[in-house]
Amino acid sequence: MNGPGPLGDFLQARRARLRPEDVGLHDLGPRRRVAGLRREELAQLAGVSVSYYTRLEQGLSRGASAEVLEAIAGALLLDDHERDHLERLAGASRRVPQARRPRPEKLADETRDLLRSFDGIPALVLGRRTDVLAWNPLGHALLAGHVDPLSPEDPACRPNMSRMLFLDPHCRELYGDWRRKVRAVVGNLRIAVGRHPEDRLLAELIGELTMKSPEFVALWGDHRVTPCDAATYELRHPVVGTVTVTQQTLALARSPGQSVVVCTTPAGSPSEAAMALLRQASAAERSGRSGGPARSLHRRPVTTS
Repeated sequence: MNGPGPLGDFLQARRARLRPEDVGLHDLGPRRRVAGLRREELAQLAGVSVSYYTRLEQGLSRGASAEVLEAIAGALLLDDHERDHLERLAGASRRVPQARRPRPEKLADETRDLLRSFDGIPALVLGRRTDVLAWNPLGHALLAGHVDPLSPEDPACRPNMSRMLFLDPHCRELYGDWRRKVRAVVGNLRIAVGRHPEDRLLAELIGELTMKSPEFVALWGDHRVTPCDAATYELRHPVVGTVTVTQQTLALARSPGQSVVVCTTPAGSPSEAAMALLRQASAAERSGRSGGPARSLHRRPVTTS
């Protein structure tokens, strides 16, 4: 193994975030050379030997028991999501990874039926790597109207929401608070990596974003793992202007790793009216595409009479 690995990286990052006073220690020793708690301080709090904790953090020990992990989690003041992530990383470190070619994710028929049932509500289906497996017309129009609407049907050409948010200027400009959105995305990617450490395509995505986006590098190094189940965002849509939506992520029980993301607006709000305009524009754009030259939804203004 080269380097401490995901488990060691996570432990180091969490240890660096704690100060002695956060855990009731008095910092009376020599000047600290590193940020956060020292290894010996963390080991003392967790009730394990310094040499054992050091081996665990360096990736040299893979046999941490549930009791030891619980003690370390308590010493690091981890929340429930971080504790689950720690257990997944520890479990993955015990297994010998098998190199195998990942299969393209498939969209189940019942999931396609579910997506079709979201009539008038923007929705899309994401895979475990945040690939867009499918979207309904309004979901496409709201979040990626500049992208070929048929692209999710070809596994080789599927849009990837993480890649688009960091590298596509259109998607970057869509979110009023872009940094808050991508922080949530990175948190979800951290969880995915912990659940699927052997996924080469997921690793390639992380590597690509690391090479191309300094913002991603900074956020990825933070090791936050808080999932984004529901959040409200202000979108600056190029067709209908400012729209405030709540994005909710619904896990698909029969397709582990896949989820449906739906975008709702408050009843009677200006955002609901804007969404109605976008629905009209999307329908007109699809009609133009089927009956004549395709028109770009993100270039045609919508007006009311």
